[in-house]
Amino acid sequence: MKKSKTILWEILVPTIMDGKPVKTKYHRKWDEMVRAISNGLTILKPAKGEWVSSSGELFAERMIPVRIACSEDAIEDIMDITIEYYKQEEVMAYRISDCVKFRKFEDSLGLGYKKAETKRIKKLKELV
Repeated sequence: MKKSKTILWEILVPTIMDGKPVKTKYHRKWDEMVRAISNGLTILKPAKGEWVSSSGELFAERMIPVRIACSEDAIEDIMDITIEYYKQEEVMAYRISDCVKFRKFEDSLGLGYKKAETKRIKKLKELV
């Protein structure tokens, strides 16, 4: 089975639902559903957003940008969950980068530190 490519996405989550502020507890349930698909997310500070609905109505509200590293299929699932969970007319997600790298500490074997230390010692020897 071919492994799906990991892409860094950003999706905008509303702060208002049915004219009322969305409670943190409600957002946390969405976070949990997204984590179950993507294994993680980064929640950024809310930003002011404006968009025009298909009926021509202007909406101006604060949105929460959330970054998620996952496959394209996974972001499609997350968009479906988001549109239903927050009762939205439309949901937007966009690709931030298709060059996503992860490194576990145990895989690095401390080589980054050793490499830097070797460089530092070499430079000190050159000074003497």
